Amino acid sequence: MAFIYHHARQATPGPDEPCLVIEGKRLLVRAAAVASGPRSEDARLLPGYAALAGWPGAAVAPLQIGELDGRNCWMLGVENAELRAPAGCEWIETRALLGVFTPAQWHAVSCARHLYWWQSRHRFCGVCGTPTELATDEPARRCPRCGALFFPVVSPAVIVAITRGEELLLAHNRNFPAGMFSLLAGFVDPGETLEQAVVREVREEVGIEIGGLSYVESQPWAFPNSLMIGFRARRVGGEIVADGKEIEEAGWFRRSALPQIPQPGTVARRLIEAWLKE
Repeated sequence: MAFIYHHARQATPGPDEPCLVIEGKRLLVRAAAVASGPRSEDARLLPGYAALAGWPGAAVAPLQIGELDGRNCWMLGVENAELRAPAGCEWIETRALLGVFTPAQWHAVSCARHLYWWQSRHRFCGVCGTPTELATDEPARRCPRCGALFFPVVSPAVIVAITRGEELLLAHNRNFPAGMFSLLAGFVDPGETLEQAVVREVREEVGIEIGGLSYVESQPWAFPNSLMIGFRARRVGGEIVADGKEIEEAGWFRRSALPQIPQPGTVARRLIEAWLKE
């Protein structure tokens, strides 16, 4: 079971080929497949193109973005938030499906969401304002007037699990739901290495110094176009002082007294669970 990315191209899907239909933060999925439980290997979690027959959203030109489990896979970006799902399908917020997708499905969904965001923000040339076209020889949108190319851009972000003896640093970001804590994270600034970004984010957000920094794993985070790069580190100095801007509260937590943490399927959760198993 795998997803293989291809340079996006416009064509006509086969009736049973899976379609990733995206509207804002939502994804169209087959209701019965979602109800079957997490980590379903059923590729029919995603509706085939035939399921969209007669549905107004199907008028959007689909893009072939690759192959999912050996079949062509398509992306359709819908911009009508009032559009009801076709029969047998439902709209679900993509984050809520993290624990349902197989790794191959999540790869495909991440790719589709990223490409949808890219398409919607490069309809016009940023140099001369002319409507752009999908390039046939490059993974880009091209301006037919001045020739400027606009490629999908990945925004790297770092996330780090910091320990102090048998304790883990967790923080509540002002954008989190009430009561939820996670690891410190932030975007990489221009000219920074990943390691420099981790050290800077930790110092800015909670005022401590870290050492023993090591890479663990990464995860595409298509909300809308990030790559989360996970690290481990240990505290070497300083005391926690939350910045009061992004971080409202932070503290050291023992394994026996964790607060609410991110949902399964996220790199944050995997880094925390790896620490719990040590």
